[in-house]
Amino acid sequence: MKVAVTTDENKQIFQHFGHCKQFTLAQVTDGVVQQTELLDASGSGHEASAGLLKANGVQVLICGGIGAGAKNALEAAQIEIFAGVQGGVEQALEQYAKGTLEKRPIVLCNHHGHAHGHEEGHTCHCGNH
Repeated sequence: MKVAVTTDENKQIFQHFGHCKQFTLAQVTDGVVQQTELLDASGSGHEASAGLLKANGVQVLICGGIGAGAKNALEAAQIEIFAGVQGGVEQALEQYAKGTLEKRPIVLCNHHGHAHGHEEGHTCHCGNH
């Protein structure tokens, strides 16, 4: 199973799928993370990232928050989504491999039209406050 995790520069789970600049791709087989690599997503953004992941054989996405358009594009690409996840990328991959990563209801970002981050007026409920 090929798994992608939204990744920030500190190897933490990036908290907004559509603004993610890189994904950690991992091959998970028989409960073990066997290899990882970074995939550059610069310039993809939102729904286009779903096509990028599909083209790279990804079957599962682990992320923080995600918008409705991206969620729909990932579902259309038959990529399973584990959203609302926080913490380290390696820890999330290990939990997924062991079958202990919690599948939560999808956390939708609903703030499109202005920048994402820690700014005043941020209305995303993705945990990035």
